[in-house]
Amino acid sequence: MINNPAIILVDMQNDFFTGPHKAQRIQSVIKPLQRLIAVARKNAVPVIYCIDAHYPQDVEVTQKWRGHTIKNTKGAEVISEISPDQKVDYIVEKRAYSGFYETDLDPLLQNLYDGEGAKSVVIGGVQTNIGIRHTAADAFFQGYHIIVAEDGVDALSDENHQQGLMYLEYVYNAKIMTTNNIIKEITSKNSYLAS
Repeated sequence: MINNPAIILVDMQNDFFTGPHKAQRIQSVIKPLQRLIAVARKNAVPVIYCIDAHYPQDVEVTQKWRGHTIKNTKGAEVISEISPDQKVDYIVEKRAYSGFYETDLDPLLQNLYDGEGAKSVVIGGVQTNIGIRHTAADAFFQGYHIIVAEDGVDALSDENHQQGLMYLEYVYNAKIMTTNNIIKEITSKNSYLAS
């Protein structure tokens, strides 16, 4: 059972879908995540967008992934297909691969559910072997139960994606589930209440 879940969407931004680091294959995550977001909102499950908001001098920009998701640019905006609902969703800006690294994500998660805190994180987005992996690593070390939306994550290649999923399951004890099965868990009676 998924207890006190929070949906974490990693790097669902224009530069990864239509910009310099786009990959056609990652388009497949949009529809499953749209369904998951809609059900989460309907069932009062928090949805958190962890987005890159780089400064031009960030190491990730200068030494590896040039010119992407620079803060306050069109490329850094969340793709229109899954835009945040400003009234109910949360946005956490990050400057590294992990949604937790030097951000307010952990305090936010701890304050959800009237201060009881989230117990499970359901992770979707891109890239399975980069942003998803590093966010899951920090979630694991913070003690969260990790669920990865199998059809709601992807990478630049199938090999990277599959290796990423295997690593997440083996190293961080992540439960790999389809979005349909996650939705069933979320909508089952009292599934979001702490046991």
